[in-house]
Formats: sequence, structure tokens, C-alpha cells
Amino acid sequence: MNQIRKILEHFGETVVLCLRAFSHLPTLPRQWRRLIEQCYLVGYTTFPIVAILSFFIGSVLALQAGYSLQAVAGQDFIGALVGLSLARELAPVMTAILLAGRVGSATSAELATMKVYQEVDALVTMNIPPERILVLPRLVAVLLMMPVLTLTANLIGWIGGAIIAQNVDFIQLDTRIYFQGIQNFVGFRDIMDGLIKAEIFGFVVLLVSCNVGLRTTGGPREIGASVTRAVVISLILILILDYFVTSALMQF
Repeated sequence: MNQIRKILEHFGETVVLCLRAFSHLPTLPRQWRRLIEQCYLVGYTTFPIVAILSFFIGSVLALQAGYSLQAVAGQDFIGALVGLSLARELAPVMTAILLAGRVGSATSAELATMKVYQEVDALVTMNIPPERILVLPRLVAVLLMMPVLTLTANLIGWIGGAIIAQNVDFIQLDTRIYFQGIQNFVGFRDIMDGLIKAEIFGFVVLLVSCNVGLRTTGGPREIGASVTRAVVISLILILILDYFVTSALMQF
């Protein structure tokens, strides 16, 4: 019961933090510099690792699909398999996981440091809500950048799959046929479902990281514990939400 109560308290604190942050939404135009900085941190600094991982995920998918489908002469469907796998599932999930490890950990570490060294208390003393300048720009930035990162992951993953499908000896699938498969089987709805997932996952990752960082108490040792806690909670929530969001999208 104690553990359940702690989980419910953490959930309540996170919801309250979200509501308080978005209550300051009218101040966002005056914080455009902070917003641009956070967009840079969320988007630009995460892009290289997303690009590398997406390329090799697409490559491995094409390799495995080609190996499995050669027995039934089904290589023409490699593009469809790679395209749908990335668009509906792998691109949003893996982008969110990388966001948790790259941006979520940095966010929780920064805010935990500010909390431990009483910088957050100084903001409150000056009548500056921490939710306004520390949380709101991050949440808006992740909502702006996650679709860009996910679409990029799709494109680079598809290209990686095309390169492997064309150049591996036992596949040797023409690039035109590969992308024709993507065009025939991957629709606008599939891409939109992936973008909806990415928005939800990214928002939850940053919200949890901000909440964990701002709730840190104790000394410097607690900063590392907060970072670990934020990343672990984010990864668990991504996988749990993936099931429920996928189930909900299938109803429409």
C-alpha cells in the first residue's frame, strides 16, 4: 500500500506541475529565447544519435526481412515491412527512448542541481514561478521537435533499408521496387499514428524529468539518484503508454 500511495502521489504532483506550467502559456512569446534554446537542445543535439540508430534499425529490418522472405520469394514486400514497422512503432518509440536518455537525464540533472543548491527557492523568493521559466519552454519545445525527429527517423530508416536491400547478395531488391512497396502500404494514417505516439511519449518524458528534478531533496548525492529515477520512470512509461496508445488508435 505504501508503494501504491507513493506512485499516486508522484502522478498527482506531475499532473499539477503540468497544469501550473501551462497556466503560464500567455507568457511564452516573451520567453522566445528560452524556447529556441530548448528546441536546440531537444532537436539538434538529439538528431545525430536518432539518425545513426534509425539508419541501422532500417538496415537490420531489411536484412532480417530479406533473409526470412527469400524462402517464399517475397522480397518485394521488404519495403512495406520496413516502412510500416518504422512509421507505426519503431521510429516513435526509439526516438522517445533516446530522448529520455539524452535530454530527459540532462533536464532532471539540471533541475535537481538547481533545487539542491536552492536556486529554485531563490526564484520563488523573487516571485518568479519555476514552472514558467524552467518547465513550460521545455514542454513546448518537445512538442515542436518530436514530430521533426520522428519524421527524420522514418526517412533515414527507410533509406538504410533501401541501401541494404539493394546491395546484399541474397536480396538484391531494386530501390524503385523497395520504395514502391513503401508507397503502396504506408499511408498517411500510419505516419500520423506514429507522430501522435511520439508527441505523447516525448511530452511525458520531459514532464516526468522536470517533476523528478524539481522534487529532489537532500545533498549532491541525490542528484544522480534523481537522474536514474527520471530515466527509469520515463522508459517504463514509454512502454506502458505504447500499448494503450496503440490500442486506442486502433479503435479509430
